[in-house]
Amino acid sequence: MEEIFTNIFIDGNKLYTKNLIRGEKVYGEKLVDFKGMELREWNPRRSKLAAVIMKGYKDLPLKKDSKILYLGAATGTTVSHISDIVENGKIFSVESSERSMRQFLNISEMRDNVYPILEDASNPHLYSGLLEAVDLIYQDVAQKHQYKILMKNTTYLKKGGTVIYCVKAKSIDSSKSSEEVFKKEIKQMEKDFNIVETINLSPYEKDHIVIIAKLR
Repeated sequence: MEEIFTNIFIDGNKLYTKNLIRGEKVYGEKLVDFKGMELREWNPRRSKLAAVIMKGYKDLPLKKDSKILYLGAATGTTVSHISDIVENGKIFSVESSERSMRQFLNISEMRDNVYPILEDASNPHLYSGLLEAVDLIYQDVAQKHQYKILMKNTTYLKKGGTVIYCVKAKSIDSSKSSEEVFKKEIKQMEKDFNIVETINLSPYEKDHIVIIAKLR
């Protein structure tokens, strides 16, 4: 077992985060003890951020006090692991589905660093009074105009901040090949961002890439 990032551990092909709430599981994941800590297994087939790490990303910009705007929180699987990592930080978690939010609230009630926001990420002005400037935007939304949503929300990103942009090709344009969609997204992103790395999530996710970038 080795700690590869703050509160993130790897053991062979198994990834873990240090559990912020000892004894508590979020989605049936395995809990293990390691040097007096309790770790939660982090499944890369259920979390794109875990897949990014397993694909070899070496410069994860998450610290114990990081502030994050998470767009597309869903039921909170990945948010819960980010909560483990940024134990003294804040995760402003936007989700538009009331059904998903009902499940997500169970996580936010236990975790003081998670702030649930039931709104549409394409209208960021609706939650302007609910969050602070953030160090990182993590976006994972299955909508056609994913990039426009990202750009609208950069108003909350600190200068020099990072974005982790999950590109779902089939949600953007199902009539084109995933490679065509990826090229288009990268090209338009290069106009506004300095791209740090682009990672294809295969075999963990089909037709997905993640773009890590810094706003110019």
